[in-house]
Amino acid sequence: MTTPDSETPATRPSLAALFTGFLTLGLMGFGGVLPLTRRMLVEERRWLTAPEFTELLSLCQFLPGGNVINLSVAIGLEFAGITGAFAALSGLLAAPTAIVIALGAVYARYQGDPALQHVFAGLAAAAAGLMIATAAKMARPLLNRPAPLLIAVACFGAIAILRLPLLWTMLVLAALSILLRWRARS
Repeated sequence: MTTPDSETPATRPSLAALFTGFLTLGLMGFGGVLPLTRRMLVEERRWLTAPEFTELLSLCQFLPGGNVINLSVAIGLEFAGITGAFAALSGLLAAPTAIVIALGAVYARYQGDPALQHVFAGLAAAAAGLMIATAAKMARPLLNRPAPLLIAVACFGAIAILRLPLLWTMLVLAALSILLRWRARS
């Protein structure tokens, strides 16, 4: 008997399955869908094994663009070539795109309405809260590790306070992080 994280994927998805699987993720993706993506791909649909998912996600995080967007394209390519990549990407983006267009039209029409301004202010506060909660979850494992915590604080200071360019900040801090890790191992 195999487990959801077994070494052998159970199925090879069709184009329709790629589209509907990623459409479902796009509809559920408020505040990010990475945990949902892993559950769908590895545990529920078993299109990938746990190690395959980790390896593919690592590659997709290295590439420019959104991780889950890159992941949808890579999975589509793996199972059905260019057509599969298009099906998975279209599924992932279809619902959020339609929702953003609809909300944009509503906002354009009623942007002067004080009630709508309060709704959008509330949405902005909720989005900020999601970002703070995510940052706190990501920072928690660093609290007892001085070097990574130093890198995180330096990154925040450079970008949020000093307003240094992201690319140069990341290049310098990535090199510093590698150096610190290398020195800790020797």
